[in-house]
Amino acid sequence: MSSEKDTFKDYLPMFAMAGLILIVQVIALILASPMDELGMQAVENPESTANSFYYIGFILAFTFLLLLAIKRNMKWVIQLTILLAVGATIFYGFYPILYMLGISETLSSTVGIILAAALTIILYKFPEWYVIDIIGIIIGAAASAIFGISFGILPAIVLLSLLAVYDAISVYKTKHMIDLAEGVMDLKLPILFIIPKKRNYSFIKDGMKKEGEKDAFFMGLGDAVMPTVLVVSANVFIAHTGFISYPALGAVIGTLAGFIGLTIFVMKGKPQAGLPFLNSGVILGYIAGALLSGTPILG
Repeated sequence: MSSEKDTFKDYLPMFAMAGLILIVQVIALILASPMDELGMQAVENPESTANSFYYIGFILAFTFLLLLAIKRNMKWVIQLTILLAVGATIFYGFYPILYMLGISETLSSTVGIILAAALTIILYKFPEWYVIDIIGIIIGAAASAIFGISFGILPAIVLLSLLAVYDAISVYKTKHMIDLAEGVMDLKLPILFIIPKKRNYSFIKDGMKKEGEKDAFFMGLGDAVMPTVLVVSANVFIAHTGFISYPALGAVIGTLAGFIGLTIFVMKGKPQAGLPFLNSGVILGYIAGALLSGTPILG
């Protein structure tokens, strides 16, 4: 009986992590409609698969610059860059919500800037785990929604497939993604989700142990954002009635199924590439939802 309780208790943080992913997906679906109405797409032609390759190229270049900054002990450059990106993404999250509530574009923009600045300052001054998680939800949902309305079904599937391969190579082969994660961990930035394993855990004081038993579970924010891109895309580019299309619902279920598979390996105590599990799950879930609903797979 004791071991069963311990096992269930060990898995509770992973259930909470799955809940965070689901929250990001629901909020992203809500944001997608007003963002689409406001013309907030990141590209001119969402149906072009070339966008997927451009984005991969951008990720490679950005990762190289971050690793270079870490190697040269210029972490302040990373902190400044990410904080600016965080502030901008928070704004993109609040702006469409305020607009959706009937507030004028000018006032929505002004209030969005104020909220983004305030939350970014709070994050910088008090980067506790729950602050990072809350802001991570906001920027994760906003980023997912923007990319979701910017990538059609095929470009989204291509993007997620390429990212899954890249994530596997960067974690298992070159291991530079692990080096990058460890290099920026001390900066206490919202590029990850944190679920404590004990009540008195403090990310400010305890941080992330590199060796031995860890006091919290960590998941990169990209592991929530990337599968959600297809969830949003399947909801925006496929005609449907109601809040969510069947293919998008299948994508949500597929994401959670992929996360369960990821959890099984994570519980063994070794770093895992999340996107091969999550992206495979969301793509297969989308295809299943499309087939069951009689929707053409490519929309």
